[in-house]
This record gives sequence, C-alpha cells and structure tokens, in this order.
Amino acid sequence: MVTEKQEDQHLSSVKNALRILRSFTMEEPEKKISDLSTTLGINKSTVSRTMATLASEGFVYKDPESRKYRLGLSILSLSGIVNSHMDIYKESQSVLNRLVESIGETAHISVLDNDEVIYLQKVDCHHPVRVLTNVGKRNPPYCTSSGKVLLAYADDQLVDRVIEKGLTRYTKNTITDPSKLRAHLKQIKENGYTFSSEEILEGVNSIAAPVYDYRGKVIAALAVVGPKQRIQANRVPGYTKKVIQAATEISNRMGYW
Repeated sequence: MVTEKQEDQHLSSVKNALRILRSFTMEEPEKKISDLSTTLGINKSTVSRTMATLASEGFVYKDPESRKYRLGLSILSLSGIVNSHMDIYKESQSVLNRLVESIGETAHISVLDNDEVIYLQKVDCHHPVRVLTNVGKRNPPYCTSSGKVLLAYADDQLVDRVIEKGLTRYTKNTITDPSKLRAHLKQIKENGYTFSSEEILEGVNSIAAPVYDYRGKVIAALAVVGPKQRIQANRVPGYTKKVIQAATEISNRMGYW
C-alpha cells in the first residue's frame, strides 16, 4: 500500500523532472547537472538521479565528451503527436507559406499558455532577422503583436494576472502603464489587428490578427515579423490587409464563418 509520504515523494519527483525538461530552451539547449541544480534550486544528487531516469527513457541525452545533457528523441516523438492532432497547426501551414511568399517576411502562429505567448508554427522568409519567435519559445504577451491580440480578446481576469506579474520594459516603446495597456487592448479589439513597433526587441516590427474557431472564439494569433527597415509605416496597410486575409482563411478552415 502506498503511503501518503511515498505519494508526495513520487509527485515531487515528477515535478522535478518536468521542471528540468522545461528549463531547456533554444538559447540553452545543453546543460550540466550543476547548471540545472543551481538554476532550479534542486539538490545535485536529485538532479543526477532524475536525469538518469529521463535518459533511460530517451527524454534526454548525455554527450559523453562535454558531459552536458540535451533533450532526447522521445521529446520529438511526443511533439510530433501533439502537432499531428492540432488542427490549427495543420490548417495554418499552407496559408503561412503563401503569406510569407507574398509579403517576404517571417510569419507564425501563436497561442496563450500559462499567461505567456507560445509559438506553435513558424515559416521563415528568405532573409530572416534575429527575432524571439522560435517554435516552442515563450514570450510575455503584453509587448508582442501576437500576445496583444490574444490579450485583447481574453477575459479580464487573464489581463489582470499579466499586469499583476509586472510589465517589464524591454525597449523604449514597451507599454508598462496598466491603464495605457488596457486602452490599447480595447483599441486592438475594435480594429481587429495590431501593429507593434520595437516593443520587445529594438529594430523589429510586427503585425498580428486573431484566428477564430467554429464557436467564434479567438484561439490563436497570426503575425508577420521583420526588421523595421522592411516593415515600414507606408507598407503597414497593405501588409495588414494580407495578414487579416490569411487569419480569416485559417479561421474558415477551423469552421468559423
């Protein structure tokens, strides 16, 4: 019979494993035991045992030379299962391809998860710039075009939580005043799209529009992103029209009319 103490220990082990897996990012794809221990505040011996278990199941791989760990192929197989069952992922692919070909800038699909923007799908243009939108990457929602669109159509409680966590200033254009952000989100909902100019990264602009499902609920955002030299004010109206058309096409494919 499993005691309450043993059950708590099992849950703690699972939580540690999940925290470890989620700590790997595009910026830090490889980590040592000591790095994980320091970053996550978990005892080194606990990290070592957890990593050994994850490695035995193929969720992480240890490089024998550098002694660093990286995510294993089991993660890839799981992500493939998720992607294959996500209609928004499948239905957006061809639309994004055409949009990128038409505009010449990178496009992506994102959703809200745990009060953050997470990027599900991305199609790069021929001359992409360094932007913070890798697939699986998480960003704060209040300073990205995708995130602001999603917040604009979200309930007030979610917006409150985002504001309560703090509005960090990333650039001089980042909106850090709660009242100004709320007013901005209201305007976005009225317009049906948003244009962001260097709000999270200097020199990068973006345009986003909402994607609806069959219930008429906003489930994702479609955005194009590129350098401000290419996404200039005189091009925004034309680009915005194409972004809205693409978002509408994906919405229709999701059953929205």
